[in-house]
Amino acid sequence: MAAPCCHGCWLLPLLMLLAAAGALGAEGASLVLVQLDVESLLPSTAAASCPTPQEQRPGAATATRMPIVHQHGPCSPLADKHGKKAPSHTEILVADQRRVEYIHRRVSDTTGRVRRQKQSAPVELPPGTPSSSTPASSLSSSATSTNLPASSGRALNTGNYVVPIRLGTPAARFTVVFDTGSDTTWVQCQPCVAYCYRQKEPLFNPTKSTTYANISCTSSYCSDLDSSGCSGGHCLYAVQYGDGSYTVGFYAQDTLTLGYDTVKDFRFGCGEKNRGLFGKSAGLMGLGRGSTSLPVQAYDKYSGVFAYCIPATSAGTGFLDFGPGAPAAVNARLTPMLVDNGPTFYYVGMTGIKVGGHLLSIPGTVFSDAGALVDSGTVITRLPPSAYEPLRSAFAKGMEGLGYKTAPAFSILDTCYDLTGHQGGSIELPAVSLVFQGGACLDVDASGILYVADVSQACLAFAANDDDTDVTIVGNTQQKTYSVLYDLGKKVVGFAPGAC
Repeated sequence: MAAPCCHGCWLLPLLMLLAAAGALGAEGASLVLVQLDVESLLPSTAAASCPTPQEQRPGAATATRMPIVHQHGPCSPLADKHGKKAPSHTEILVADQRRVEYIHRRVSDTTGRVRRQKQSAPVELPPGTPSSSTPASSLSSSATSTNLPASSGRALNTGNYVVPIRLGTPAARFTVVFDTGSDTTWVQCQPCVAYCYRQKEPLFNPTKSTTYANISCTSSYCSDLDSSGCSGGHCLYAVQYGDGSYTVGFYAQDTLTLGYDTVKDFRFGCGEKNRGLFGKSAGLMGLGRGSTSLPVQAYDKYSGVFAYCIPATSAGTGFLDFGPGAPAAVNARLTPMLVDNGPTFYYVGMTGIKVGGHLLSIPGTVFSDAGALVDSGTVITRLPPSAYEPLRSAFAKGMEGLGYKTAPAFSILDTCYDLTGHQGGSIELPAVSLVFQGGACLDVDASGILYVADVSQACLAFAANDDDTDVTIVGNTQQKTYSVLYDLGKKVVGFAPGAC
């Protein structure tokens, strides 16, 4: 049974109850505050001690726990060692808006729509594509609950996270974006000379893997794709993203290695024509609910269960787990996964918002009419205007009562504060909680309440959708330090506080 919202029962060192007369209205009700170390959200120049991955031994009963780190942090495998400038906050937020618009279009196109038959889309591959006479290699591999390291990246030019995997036999290592808003996993493949973006690691070479094989056009797996084609009897896939990024290539299968664990005959896109803003990652891991996704393909092994934890800071560590034995699945506050709302995404029933421990006066229909989903790749939580305005107003009133100086709006963020003079110390903020069906609650960690572009411009890390009909999206900034659990079998999403 899901636990109710509970500030103070799990963050006692960070929370305190104070009388803040007038902060949330004339009643002078007590205001629940959280404490934030300002320095933790500012860029760090200090050398970090990078964690050593600790993988489980083969056959172990518990999940492997491996660290995740921020793409531009000191431990990132994709960090530019030659001083190339990281994307600016403005670039990140502009790209985040593009992703949100893409999700809104997809939800609008699919929600409530009668399921229609998929049609194969013509797909053009670049010169040098293997011919139909290319022999398919034999498939084999060995196989328990596992966990991967991940690090923050820029899938579709947004603040997503990446995870190292190994693919093929012998296994080659790749760093890929993981995304709950996508289904099909893919990596860039040789030959790809003129049609691939620049990645950190060498391209996957299918001719060097003894367990690689293309999937036949007549296979039912080919019809699982949203967009498919055929070349010489081999299935082709194509995926286009909201910012114009795309990947095209052969739909294939090979051995996927996650930590010490393996998923044999894993189906993925071997991309030979790829364009877009994927940072320096080798591709993408699809963690959505569709039939081509990793959780669905590996359902027999992991029971459709995975969980991740995004660290509070770019120098912190988190994790990605697979399987019901993962410690991250314990003590999660559960809410129903609404599987009838549409494909791919993880829909939940959001019912309210609390600020300073007080439930805001927002009609339930504001959330239920448009729906809500949890997304690993969206940075800033998006709310219906009719929900965002009460949140913004209550938070601003609380901050005013605490004496903070306001600052100009920044990009899509319109409620900002000047924290100059607070570096090296901590500040108090009104607590913010997101409430879901079943009594589950995400008491946003202090690190996820403000988006700090600069010490003089620290903004409430929420934004309004264009319209109340647009779906609510719970972004990864608000998910920080929580183990976010997805269980396809039990049809629940969960939030376990203080996990990383």
